[in-house]
Amino acid sequence: MADYVEINVNGVRHRLDIRHKRTPLLWILRDELKLTGTKYGCGIAQCGACTVHINGLSRRSCVTEVGELTEDDKVITIEAADSTIAKAVKESWVQHQVAQCGYCQSGQIMSATALLSKNKNPTDDDIDRVMSGNLCRCGTYPLIRKAIKTAAKSLTEANNG
Repeated sequence: MADYVEINVNGVRHRLDIRHKRTPLLWILRDELKLTGTKYGCGIAQCGACTVHINGLSRRSCVTEVGELTEDDKVITIEAADSTIAKAVKESWVQHQVAQCGYCQSGQIMSATALLSKNKNPTDDDIDRVMSGNLCRCGTYPLIRKAIKTAAKSLTEANNG
């Protein structure tokens, strides 16, 4: 007997035949929906590579069970992160050449976008606190901080101009 789950990912409703509702959202995104921008890092919500937005909040998709989601929940992955804030973050990432190997960057960008959605002018401490859940093996943390501050500044200038 089939067991279906309906989820909204990147603005598209999907009806999926899921045998186990405890399946991590990460595997649904990558294996079922072929959205491979969200990365597998640790599988225990410690590295942040799998960060997505659910109803505007950062969540680790590796530990979010698909059965936890309702059909009203809105999941956004890096592939559809195209809000004004997300665009500013992505532009500043390129400007500051943040990415080294790039593996963690989708999770970093999703966390930075969520931060700037709630805090338009974060301090270094704000950035460090929110971004501490996203690990970067290449150690680009100073560049990440600069990029977030640049994105915040460009968003403020755009709103005031």
